[in-house]
Amino acid sequence: MNANNDVLLQVEDLVMHFPIYRGVFQRQAGAIRAVDGISFDIKRGETLGLVGESGCGKSTTGRTILQLYKPTAGKVHFDGVDLVHLKGEELRKMRRKMQMIFQDPYASLNPRMTVSQIIGEPLMVHNVATGAEIEERVQHLLELVKLNPAFANRYPHEFSGGQRQRIGVARALALQPSFIICDEPISALDVSIQAQVVNLLEELQEQFNLTYLFIAHDLSMVRHISNRVAVMYLGVMVELASRDEIYLNPLHPYSQALLSAIPIPDPIADAQRQRTILEGDVPSPANPPSGCRFRTRCPIAKDVCAESRPEFREIKPGHFVACFFAEQFL
Repeated sequence: MNANNDVLLQVEDLVMHFPIYRGVFQRQAGAIRAVDGISFDIKRGETLGLVGESGCGKSTTGRTILQLYKPTAGKVHFDGVDLVHLKGEELRKMRRKMQMIFQDPYASLNPRMTVSQIIGEPLMVHNVATGAEIEERVQHLLELVKLNPAFANRYPHEFSGGQRQRIGVARALALQPSFIICDEPISALDVSIQAQVVNLLEELQEQFNLTYLFIAHDLSMVRHISNRVAVMYLGVMVELASRDEIYLNPLHPYSQALLSAIPIPDPIADAQRQRTILEGDVPSPANPPSGCRFRTRCPIAKDVCAESRPEFREIKPGHFVACFFAEQFL
């Protein structure tokens, strides 16, 4: 992976296992392999889209990067600092530079706090501002996300889903971070509101030179907002490439299946294209298949896929894929 000054975040062999306890004495009987050895980097000012089925480990990846979960193994270098070994005050200082916009705008805002208190809380916690300064900053942040500053003393239940998500965006911006993880920020919103929130995120990125990790299910929205796209399946990364490269020339069978499911607005073209229908269900992350994780549903799997895990390799400049037979799609 890249190791130059343009790289803001570098993730190396990140592993996050959640133990499974059973019996009266609560002995560990296994582990949920939510994230199982992934590596990637994000450049300054870039948006990396992270896609995959529900339960593949996307949100866990985001939370582990921010050290909301302590990783089982691996390294997370942010601006040249390894976050995994930071504790206490050192980690708290780094958190000012990294923020998160959560998936559910109804659950991520405290119903007992006013909008002013919600947005102003990070400023108080990090001793960035006090008293009148906080009020002034909150008013400015509400204007930034295109909400009326007069709403500052209202409570979350008085807002729609789209407005609540804007409040979440304002809270994430309060400490002027350089990196924001957007954890499916539009999936709980109406389609008409989704475009407004995505356009807002793009405007803020341009204005403040923000770097995003954009986690989503909506592949067409990911194509719109991302510079590069990473595809995850059952805790591992199967493909990573530039946006146009991965949408026009996917080299992993799972990426091909995902992209073939995107609706096309032209009914004639939609009827003529070849769909890749995956059979079976996603295996349990507590007991994943040996070798390649995708082999139980892969249309081109062979014996070698069960014997060893394919290396996540660079098959073309900037195009990484974890498949033994990716060359046949070149």
